[in-house]
Amino acid sequence: MSVDEAILWDRLARSRRAPLEPSWLEESYSSSLSADLRQALCEKLGSLAAHGWPIILRLIQQHGEQRELLLAAGLCHQPEARDWLLHRLNEHSQLGDDHLCVLQALSCWGADVPESVLLRCLQHPGAQHRLTGLQLISFRAHTLTDQQLLALCSNLLDDWRDPIVISTIRVLQRRDGGAISERIAGLCQSNSDVIADAAFRALGCIATPTSQRLLIELSESLDNPSRRELAQRQINQQFRN
Repeated sequence: MSVDEAILWDRLARSRRAPLEPSWLEESYSSSLSADLRQALCEKLGSLAAHGWPIILRLIQQHGEQRELLLAAGLCHQPEARDWLLHRLNEHSQLGDDHLCVLQALSCWGADVPESVLLRCLQHPGAQHRLTGLQLISFRAHTLTDQQLLALCSNLLDDWRDPIVISTIRVLQRRDGGAISERIAGLCQSNSDVIADAAFRALGCIATPTSQRLLIELSESLDNPSRRELAQRQINQQFRN
């Protein structure tokens, strides 16, 4: 760490007692700083909301679309920043790796991001694009019916990568509809132990008569003793509560 960076870190550490001036953050940022320090400075800029966005835009124009600056544009949560990010995304017809950071910056705007962008994320073969799509779904799930939510998540539940399936289960388990419980119950027989474990836990979290019935059926019908035990454990947990 250079001496100059040590001074910047020290000033950031004292920011609770001595609030940072927006102009200081703008002058302190440089693309030549370490990644962690650039990230810390941009998080502060993002937290400035309407006061931070003009600075973030100037820094993007000066230093280019650095990852931390794009994420700060999302963090400031300003409509103008959202529109700028969408425009940047729509300049290209494909969602390549170079645009993943733009998508991640837009994730907090899930309810306002066009459905076409969401679908392109979910249909992209890349794991990070799909996980970003799930973030977008999380912010707009309250606007969707159970069937709409299941339709969006269907391909993700069939993904061959455990982290994507597990993340999808965690989105679905926030709902208590019977169709969602049925779909999750089907994953309790997955070839992947970690997916099955996440599915059992999700049914336990949902805790409705339907999810309880499904757990009882699984505890009686599964051939795998350890899976039957997982089902019984979730049943016992619910009745204790």
